[in-house]
Amino acid sequence: MGGSGAEGFLKVLAQNFDVLAEPVVSLVYPLYASIRAIETRSAVDDQQWLTYWVLYSMITLFELTFAKLIEWLPFWSYAKLFFTCWLVIPYFSGAAYVYEHFVRPYLVTRQKTVNIWYVPNKKDSFSKPDDILTAAEKYMQENGTEAFEKMIHRGNRETTSTTNSHAFYDDNYTYEDDLRY
Repeated sequence: MGGSGAEGFLKVLAQNFDVLAEPVVSLVYPLYASIRAIETRSAVDDQQWLTYWVLYSMITLFELTFAKLIEWLPFWSYAKLFFTCWLVIPYFSGAAYVYEHFVRPYLVTRQKTVNIWYVPNKKDSFSKPDDILTAAEKYMQENGTEAFEKMIHRGNRETTSTTNSHAFYDDNYTYEDDLRY
């Protein structure tokens, strides 16, 4: 009779493996690894974990959107667990692969090539208001009114470009007050 208690425990554990392992794999370990990545100077691990959290957010949004459909799929929790393991385990670099081959080409190549967000330098952040008019004036001062008009006309045309554009982030940008670097 003593063996049946352990056997019952193992049976419950096996039947609920996905429920027990999924938070550890998808939240606890990535949280720990993200904190460690913040404390290192390497940009590679920062990118890995930022990419993971973007994909985790997308998975969560998918689950929230299609909850009624997902509840009819008995294998969903196991599929999500295996997919999350593939994303998380550094040997596979699954998060980087999914981001580079699916997310980034869709989001980055379909955005406009001109960055409309003007982020001022720290020295003039209190001297004038930061709005779209200030950004337009600055663009015209640097590039001329003809270039501004061309940009407006180019934006009005609904063309999709297949070139790689990094309008919303710069790989070479560093924070001025970042003490890690």
